[in-house]
Amino acid sequence: MARSFRYLVGLGTDVRINGYNEIVCVGGGLAAISLGSQLQIQYNFTDFHIYNKNDGIGGTCALYSFSFTSNPDWTCSLPTQGEIKKYIDRVASKYGIPQRVRDTYFHECKILFTAQGLLVEPNYPKIPGLETFKGHVYHSACWDHSVDLKGKKVAIIGSGCTATQIVPAIAPEVEVVKQFIRTPHWILPPPVIEYSDFDRWMYKNVPLAYRFHRLLVFASTEWNFRLFGLSRYSQGQRDRYLHEKAPEKYHELLLPDYQTACKRRILDGGYLTSLNRPNVQVHKEKAIEITPRGIKGSSGIHDVDVIVLATGFQTSGKFFKGMEVLGRNGVSADQHWDGIGGIGAYNTTAMHNFPNFFILLGPNSVTGHTSAIVAIENTVDYALRVLKPVLRGYASRVEVKERSEKEYVNWIQAELRKTVWNTGCTSVTFPLPPSPSETDLR
Repeated sequence: MARSFRYLVGLGTDVRINGYNEIVCVGGGLAAISLGSQLQIQYNFTDFHIYNKNDGIGGTCALYSFSFTSNPDWTCSLPTQGEIKKYIDRVASKYGIPQRVRDTYFHECKILFTAQGLLVEPNYPKIPGLETFKGHVYHSACWDHSVDLKGKKVAIIGSGCTATQIVPAIAPEVEVVKQFIRTPHWILPPPVIEYSDFDRWMYKNVPLAYRFHRLLVFASTEWNFRLFGLSRYSQGQRDRYLHEKAPEKYHELLLPDYQTACKRRILDGGYLTSLNRPNVQVHKEKAIEITPRGIKGSSGIHDVDVIVLATGFQTSGKFFKGMEVLGRNGVSADQHWDGIGGIGAYNTTAMHNFPNFFILLGPNSVTGHTSAIVAIENTVDYALRVLKPVLRGYASRVEVKERSEKEYVNWIQAELRKTVWNTGCTSVTFPLPPSPSETDLR
């Protein structure tokens, strides 16, 4: 049997080991819930510990649900945040996940997972004068519920998924909402289905019906991948929807000049229709400066009472935010990736010289056209199958071979160069203009 290899997880420099668990997971979102649940379902395994920097368990993402715990009570196909959060809390409680979350101290483990998520740290734009604004300013990820927007002049900086949800939500109560965008996104029709009482009764009492419905939802997301195509037909579908819903004065302004899916697509939740309201304005100009009274753009100064920064999340820089992962001989993950020519992992999750270590939602694990939960469950299932000898006590560690990892990473890099993600836009997929060795489909 190979010599045991252990990881030490914690904060600070005062290394005093306060505990040991066979498995430690860094991160307490959907991936951690999936891992903790499957450890119990597949192996009746409870010797695991979760590090979580937030106050509660949960995350963001009928593919909003896990395959192993159905929810026949969804009110519609695109449920609200509150409805999704309630479901996540129920699943976490069912498998006792909150009880596995501890305070941050040094902890030793045999098997280490990271489940930090992809969109975690808010991205604050570097706009001169931001600190001088006399009104309220906050990032959309840190929404200030104490601010009453009724009758206020509100500026939204950003054009992504969050901005297009905020505009129609606040437009009926504010005096005016001014959205500042630099690069428009492709906006597609949403697959909204309202579930009747009979639908929910059937999904609850006829499990096969719910599983079949879930299969249809998954298949439809795969079918919708055709909208990512480069054909004239696909382009025409996207153009027609924009022209049907948005006012004519915004047609040219909102039409992207890059291929669909190069940037994250947006499923329209009423945004384009809301642009027909007289108190909604869209300005395709950069916020040059923030003044005490509002925003200075190329067209002048826009007086506002509240500024909402819908500017997304940090996606460039270190893959492991706020932490350093060290493998055999003290080699860091960054040093390892320098050696193979860029960020990557075998099957998106395992790395040579990092035995018993797996990344959940690792490099190249999500595609942008279907639920991240699908990627999470696939990775958890693969990792637990590989770890089976360790969990059963037949081996002390598992580790991918160096050659296998390099071959897989090189294959992924070669295939990504053939896709729409490599057509030149700046996005979550490519935070900076891509080079052959920097492709990272997160």
